[in-house]
Parts: sequence; structure tokens; C-alpha cells
Amino acid sequence: MSLIIGLTGPTGAGKTTVSKAAEDLGFKVIDCDKISRRVTEKGEKGLAALVRAFGKEILCDDKSLNRKALAAIAFASREKTELLNKTLLPIIVDEVKKEINCCRVLLDAPTLYESGLDSICDQTVAVLADEILRKMRIINRDGLSEAEAQARMNAGKPDEFYIKRTKNIIYNNGNNPYEDAEKLFKKILGGIKYEC
Repeated sequence: MSLIIGLTGPTGAGKTTVSKAAEDLGFKVIDCDKISRRVTEKGEKGLAALVRAFGKEILCDDKSLNRKALAAIAFASREKTELLNKTLLPIIVDEVKKEINCCRVLLDAPTLYESGLDSICDQTVAVLADEILRKMRIINRDGLSEAEAQARMNAGKPDEFYIKRTKNIIYNNGNNPYEDAEKLFKKILGGIKYEC
């Protein structure tokens, strides 16, 4: 039986740093963003599903996914973001379940609750950060304009969404989230009995 910890939080909060702490403690990290990229490559079923939902204007000339074009449409409104989730999340969930094959798993899933993957987790952790910091991180990380970064943030859930659903919260506002995460994971490992 695996110990599965679900990691979530809004874009730009700092989930990558927290994932690294788990990896260093021997967790297998399953990154849902990477899975999302894999299932939307040319010829994959995720890309075909997106084209059915959003049209051929999300494709490049070579028929691969134009991520900027998709983002411009999918993050323009909550309804379009919901359509994106409804289209891709079932495919991602299937892939995640195939990859859970070891005793310690950290499931890095921005849409942990929306996908229903929280139901397979023993514990959940959310990383939160102030909006100004998040926006700066998104701009620097993804090379977006301020307006594009704000659109991505607006398409996500507010902090209250995570606080209401998540037992363990890590705040990443210039403190040391790696250290905080390491302490939390060690505490969880000490308090749960599982078999490897």
C-alpha cells in the first residue's frame, strides 16, 4: 500500500520547491503538469480532445499544440477554464493512476480537487503565496506579460478554496518553503503506518 500525499495550490505559489523536499525524502513525485504536456503532444489523445473542445485554432502549422493560443482561449473566462479541465483532467487522472507504483508518492496536482484525485490521497498539502509575489514568479517563469499572468491567476481558485479543503498549508512569502515542507513531510511520515 502506498502513502500518497497530494500537493496543490495556485499557479506561482511555489509547489516545485515543496516537491523537491519530498523527492529528497524518497518520494516519487508525479507531476501532473508534465503528464498534461505528454498527453497533449502531437498524435496523443489529449490533443485530439482539446481540438474537439476548442477548435483547430489552438494548433500550430505542424499540427502540434500552440500552448499560447490555447492559454489565450482557456484562461479568458471561468467557463473556458472549466471546459479545459473537463476535457483534460480525466485523461490526466488515468495516467496518474498508472504511475502510482511505489510506497511513497507525492502527487503534484494543481487541480487536485477539481480532478477528484484528492480522494486517493492519504494527506493533502497546499502551497499559498501573496498575489503580488505569485504574479512576479509567473512572469519570470513563463515569460508572460503582466496581463497574461493576471489572466492565469484569475482563472484559478482563490486561497480560501485551498484553505477550506486542505489540512496542511505551507506559505511561501519569502520564507523557506523547502525547510517547512521537509518538516511537514517528516511529521506525516512519522504519523502514518504504511507498507512498502
